[in-house]
Amino acid sequence: MSDRFATIAKRASAISGHYATFLVAAGLIVIWAVSGPVFHFSETWQLFINTGTTIVTFLMVFLIQNTQNRDSEALHLKLDELLNAIAAADNTLMEAEDDTDRELRELKAKYTQLAKSKAGEPGRLS
Repeated sequence: MSDRFATIAKRASAISGHYATFLVAAGLIVIWAVSGPVFHFSETWQLFINTGTTIVTFLMVFLIQNTQNRDSEALHLKLDELLNAIAAADNTLMEAEDDTDRELRELKAKYTQLAKSKAGEPGRLS
């Protein structure tokens, strides 16, 4: 089920991000706006666009989150590979995304201090 959802989400993301999809959505809004006088700007006319945009927004939130999660995971894997390939790298950073906020603050302080101490070294930009 998860693989099927991922496939559907990838396709939906590609379609929703296409310029033609934007043009179709803009066209629908223009048609809706132009039809206002025909329907006397009734509550039903307004409800139609409100309901449509709410449904699309609701579904897009999940689609965007899925895409963001997938991209973030891929980026973490690529960075992990780089850390793994560099002998002098601190491999404890490979799982930093799982750290608590406190642990992340401590890591940031550690690397901020390290950067400050190396800033004065010859050959370093400051």
